[in-house]
Amino acid sequence: MIYIYNILITIVSFFLKLASFFNKKLSLFVKGRRVVFKTLKDNIHSNDHVIWFHAASLGEFEQGLPVIEHVKVKYPEYKILVTFFSPSGYEVKKNHPVADIITYLPMDARSNVRKFLNIVNPKLAIFIKYEFWPNYLNQLKKRKINTLIISAIFKKKQAFFKPYGGFMRSSLKTFNHFFVQDDVSKELLKSINFDNVSVSGDTRFDRVNEILKNDNSLPFIKEFKQDKLCIVLGSTWKEDENLLIEFINNSKHKDVKYIIAPHNIKPTQIQQLKTSISKKTVLYSKREGKSLAEYDIFILDTIGILTKVYNYADIAYVGGGMGTTGLHNTLEPAVFGIPVIIGKNYNTFKEAVDLVSIGGIISINNQESFDLTFNHFINDSTYRKETGRIAGDYVSKNRGASEEILNHITLLLATNPS
Repeated sequence: MIYIYNILITIVSFFLKLASFFNKKLSLFVKGRRVVFKTLKDNIHSNDHVIWFHAASLGEFEQGLPVIEHVKVKYPEYKILVTFFSPSGYEVKKNHPVADIITYLPMDARSNVRKFLNIVNPKLAIFIKYEFWPNYLNQLKKRKINTLIISAIFKKKQAFFKPYGGFMRSSLKTFNHFFVQDDVSKELLKSINFDNVSVSGDTRFDRVNEILKNDNSLPFIKEFKQDKLCIVLGSTWKEDENLLIEFINNSKHKDVKYIIAPHNIKPTQIQQLKTSISKKTVLYSKREGKSLAEYDIFILDTIGILTKVYNYADIAYVGGGMGTTGLHNTLEPAVFGIPVIIGKNYNTFKEAVDLVSIGGIISINNQESFDLTFNHFINDSTYRKETGRIAGDYVSKNRGASEEILNHITLLLATNPS
């Protein structure tokens, strides 16, 4: 089976190079990997001690960030290497100060794997949530390098749990320990004879709880909001915006402010959104010199401040769930103890499923339910506050995964010191 897998990796690599001439994202994927080994050789020397974290993309990096940050502080004598598989993670975080080196992960070909591990020679390898590359995992095991997976979720449909999944199951033997998010994952691993499993939860809860300790003030948002009820619509896509535009344009609520943070902030899309709204609207990029209190709608045609903006929300809508692009982070608004509204497609996001089931998130599926839900929250402050309390309590109660993982890392490094 490994022979067939290696042939497939070679074929896939070839076609990715061809496709990169016609696709910008694939071009980044291919070109970024050309300099990986030079970057590693320039930054890692034979006497360096390295802890390697791997994230598939941006979401997994954010998930692992609390652990990476604590490791960096506790073990300053180690170099931190972070690798990404996807351009959407690497291109955004390639200059993040948490790591000493950030690169793409070379494709899982045997020659790449040997070359990568010969240079890096990590004392510890940590995979975040997903990504099971057989050649990397087999080489890590062969070299007796301690390997963990954190914030993992396993599902019955995965190959590990199928009769034909022996090849992939063997790769799991690399991991010294599995830190999983839920009991279902633990039971699935137990069903294939893995008992080195802890249900530690999701490290993102630790990440978002840290937000409450930050200075989340934004004077221009305070000026815009005044003392009125504020609805923040974060990471919206076209499917979400169709609903919110209809609601805003027909709403009779005079003392409500709206802040919209579109996922796509290209000027043409931002202008289309602004033009489609009949109420007085200001853009973040055009705010200077304006009396922001006079506006009803504030559009964030920028990135990096949405988390702070949620601090001013009385109600939040998180985009992505009305279409198929994927629901965005619901924990960031929930941590502020405000009710959260999402679209209909959320079943692959455990925290959203949990919060819907306990009443901290409300899911809508069409214009009618969108209008009814927002009107209910606007008109009923008791309902609004109780829903927000449920959301905030859920986030607070689920913290602690990072500490459990860090305790295990401490034990591993103590038995294999630098």
